[in-house]
Amino acid sequence: MPMRTFSAGGKTVSVSPAAQPGAPVLYLNAVSGEAAEEVLRAVRAAGCPPVTLVTICGLDWNRDLTPWDSPAVLRGGAPFTGGASAYLRLLAEHIVPEAERGLHRPRWRGLAGYSLAGLFAVYALYQTNLFSRAGSMSGSLWFPGFLEYVRSHTPVRQPDRLYFSLGDRESRTRSRVLQTVQQNTQEIEALFRNQNVDTVFCLHPGNHFDHAAARTAAGIAWLLDNP
Repeated sequence: MPMRTFSAGGKTVSVSPAAQPGAPVLYLNAVSGEAAEEVLRAVRAAGCPPVTLVTICGLDWNRDLTPWDSPAVLRGGAPFTGGASAYLRLLAEHIVPEAERGLHRPRWRGLAGYSLAGLFAVYALYQTNLFSRAGSMSGSLWFPGFLEYVRSHTPVRQPDRLYFSLGDRESRTRSRVLQTVQQNTQEIEALFRNQNVDTVFCLHPGNHFDHAAARTAAGIAWLLDNP
């Protein structure tokens, strides 16, 4: 099947179907169409098992991917306006059904993302049973109150596999909030691992903005490694 594109709730959704019927479907929230295409090329270059990759662009990142309101963490930055639950409803009720229209039932369905999209991938596990695997690449797990939320809540569905990664310089920042990212990520990964979830935490060279497509593809490859 050829790639197809559709719109939903102001978002642009691109579906790259796998050639193999029943292949997993992985949803990726991306900052732009160009970034999504770069990830797709990296996934193909890595020789990953067949996967239908669904990319969603046109997001308001500070609204659509954050679980609740929070002030800006960087001087001159925009505040976070907590619209993740509303976006998740759009994803579950409109984007997923349309993306999978005409496809064979997937073996599993996953959700992945970079930065705030990585935060959203973990948050979604506590709101819906749609996804059995998730990837949080350089995920914004520093988000105020999120570690406490994970400690005190139970996922709607116990995931099969979870991938976490960071750059080894991401916590080296003047922002006290952002400084917590590695500690929070490792604690959240350990919480899931202690619940017998297959998890991994990878530390890559560089800061938050280094090699985003390659890091994203590495996470997707790991999620696909045990089909």
